[in-house]
Amino acid sequence: MTEALPTLWFVLIAVLWAGYLFLEGFDLGVGMLMKLLARNDTQRRVLLNTVGPVWDGNEVWLITAVGATFAAFPSWYASLLSALYLPFLLVLLGLIFRAVAFEWRGKRDGDAWRGRWDWAIAVGSFTAAAGIGAALALTTTGLPLDADGNRVGGAFAWATLPALLGAAAVVLFCLVHAAAFITLKTEGRVRGQAERLFRRLLPVAMIPFLGWALLVQLDSGSVITWLAVVLAVAAVTASYRCSVIGRDGRAFAALGAGMLALVGSIFGAVFPVVLPSTLDAAFDLTVQNASSSPYTLGLMSVVACFGLPLVLAYQAWTYWVFRRRVSEASIPAAHAVAAL
Repeated sequence: MTEALPTLWFVLIAVLWAGYLFLEGFDLGVGMLMKLLARNDTQRRVLLNTVGPVWDGNEVWLITAVGATFAAFPSWYASLLSALYLPFLLVLLGLIFRAVAFEWRGKRDGDAWRGRWDWAIAVGSFTAAAGIGAALALTTTGLPLDADGNRVGGAFAWATLPALLGAAAVVLFCLVHAAAFITLKTEGRVRGQAERLFRRLLPVAMIPFLGWALLVQLDSGSVITWLAVVLAVAAVTASYRCSVIGRDGRAFAALGAGMLALVGSIFGAVFPVVLPSTLDAAFDLTVQNASSSPYTLGLMSVVACFGLPLVLAYQAWTYWVFRRRVSEASIPAAHAVAAL
């Protein structure tokens, strides 16, 4: 039983990253669309209200994924975060910038004030999505690591084609996932704009994600992971079809299912490697040589059995409570705020 614990925690960490991309994907995308989709302040407040009750809860998945990696695979955590300290620093700054903007946007009257914080939300969301995409792509395609797990090369040795591909994949997925979410969660002009954006963007938005999956499959894919890629393409096609016939919920779910299948194919193909070395395959970090002790993994498994259902139940309750659509008519007039 203890021999299976490293594999179990690799699967759980892959599930946490997939869950993060599904939930925070539309959340970050809505932030990026603040300056692209909305035409006035009321429409921007409609967008903010679609994610306002859930955006901070969605980030729990990111914290849990990184924390689980630290506890279950300390060598993976140390090599990945030290090699990619610049992208992770940008992700952290982007998330902080975005969170501050959510809180401060309504603290003062004035179009210029709100406009600057809208840009902060958009830029912070873009930076976080791009950084996460680059990091996930590199942990599945490889970094120049030596025998001790240290990065070889300068501070920008990570800036490779797979990193750019992963960044583009996650940014574009967030945008199209957000368009599907806004179509599902709003009414009126905002919904119409999001629906048109979704249909125009979907045919090209998933190409980088598919390219990332194919890059990994060509190197280490199996029959099962190739089948997952085929299922992903079918799910994305079904999402477009559901949008055309007006089934917003199914379009959103099918697009999310396509992303989950692609993430499953990528992590399934690289298993049992958790962080490949581009210098020598003998330097690869695997679920066996990078994992914690069986005692630590066993204790983590017990805690997860009690903690994970509580987190899932809380988030499901949150989405149920705030399930109604938002429209411009439901946005009250901005109240006067004293100057700071």
